[in-house]
Amino acid sequence: MPTVHDDAFGPELRDLQRKNRELSSRNEKLAELLKTSRDKLNDLYAKVEELGEPASTYGIFLAPAARSGEAEVHTSGRRMRLKVSPLVDPSELVPGTMVRLGEGTIVVETCGFDPTGQLVTMIERVGDDRAIVADQHGAESLVLLAEPLRAAARAGDTVLVNASAGYAFERIAKTEVNQLSLDEVPDVTYADIGGLSSQIETIKDSVELPFSHPELYQAYDLRPPKGLLLYGPPGCGKTLIAKAVANSLSQRIGDGGQAHFINVKGPELLNKFVGETERRIRLIFERARELAASGNPVIVFFDEMESIFRTRGSGVSSDMETTVVPQLLTEIDGVEDIANVIVIGATNREELIDPAILRPGRLDIKIRVSRPNRDEAKDILTRYITSAVPLAAPREVLIDAAADAMFAPRPFVRLELVDGAEEVLHYSDFVSGAMIANVVDRAKKLAIKDHLSGVSTAGLTEEHLRQAVRAEQDESEDMPNTANPDEWARITGRHGKRVVAAEVIG
Repeated sequence: MPTVHDDAFGPELRDLQRKNRELSSRNEKLAELLKTSRDKLNDLYAKVEELGEPASTYGIFLAPAARSGEAEVHTSGRRMRLKVSPLVDPSELVPGTMVRLGEGTIVVETCGFDPTGQLVTMIERVGDDRAIVADQHGAESLVLLAEPLRAAARAGDTVLVNASAGYAFERIAKTEVNQLSLDEVPDVTYADIGGLSSQIETIKDSVELPFSHPELYQAYDLRPPKGLLLYGPPGCGKTLIAKAVANSLSQRIGDGGQAHFINVKGPELLNKFVGETERRIRLIFERARELAASGNPVIVFFDEMESIFRTRGSGVSSDMETTVVPQLLTEIDGVEDIANVIVIGATNREELIDPAILRPGRLDIKIRVSRPNRDEAKDILTRYITSAVPLAAPREVLIDAAADAMFAPRPFVRLELVDGAEEVLHYSDFVSGAMIANVVDRAKKLAIKDHLSGVSTAGLTEEHLRQAVRAEQDESEDMPNTANPDEWARITGRHGKRVVAAEVIG
């Protein structure tokens, strides 16, 4: 039974008990806050103490040492053998990786590969883990390849190196050879080229037969040619022929094989730095050898060859050719043991090329690609005037009309020769495959304009082609308004008597 005291003091007792519980709860919270504050204060003390520790240094891990728990590290410009903290995972110590060194010069952390350094070009692989590289001045050095590079790096790649450590870490997406060349097989075929049947036949006999019937060449102890020179006036199909050769060789290989086409423009190869042009030539042929190692043919095509491989001692380009030409000769001679590398040069000034390049065993096959005559021009026109486009007249009639307009008499320039004789050249003397392609394009645009204006919706007409020929003759870049005799000699592709003066009369 409740007592009188319980009844008298019950409410006060319960209130005290409640307050006691509240105070206990508050004390627990204060204790937690106090502990948290102590922990934070300890962290701050630890950070303050860390600030007083010596600064960390970094190095490049080279290789594990002979003794367990030690490593060969390049740091502060020298190679050192250092202790490795047991907290460091040995699997993360990959040659070439950056490591942090703690107090006592102990390896305490791995930091991945260095993201900065010097950019160089890889010249060639030396075994599985080394490579020869060259800087922008052509100075070569031998470096070790870090793990990520060992499977991916190839000649011509731009790679990131730590020169003092002697390590290459990363392949940078900037391949010099790819800037100068194109490894894909062009989609140009012999069927796309008109008016050059005899030249194409010569190329098939000299270049394609060795790949189609290598056993016969071996039986007759006959070496395939290393290269050929396509020469003649501009715009007449030299580049198209070289591309068609690569395409045709790919078709002949079969079984998934593929020819490679490395297209090098002479002016793009030139570089003002001493030795840089020679280095790029080495890169190109290193790339060719790498591609040829698979057994597939490789075409190395030098366009505008006269711009860089001029006769030595000619005084052009500060006599740079005295070092550039020997470099090319060395590379051409070096492909002797790799029968599937073919060098093709193209030029419209063959007389400027150093004779040593054109000697037997080098570019010894020479094929002149001349300007088309009327019949050859008609053959070219058949490639551009097709039944796939709207034609207002029979295709043969349109082709005849275009050819008649191109070869109609129309004086253009009067040349004075070295013996005092004069010769008048007509616009028809400057017809080229490139000009014919432009004429047809102009005519098609005229037909489209007439269609849009409502003048005629019949399609391409003879008049469109005649107008296009006239416009092309008036504006053609292939026939500049100049009296420079050397320029006219280049444009006409003349042989024999030298032009001493020229007067444009068209």
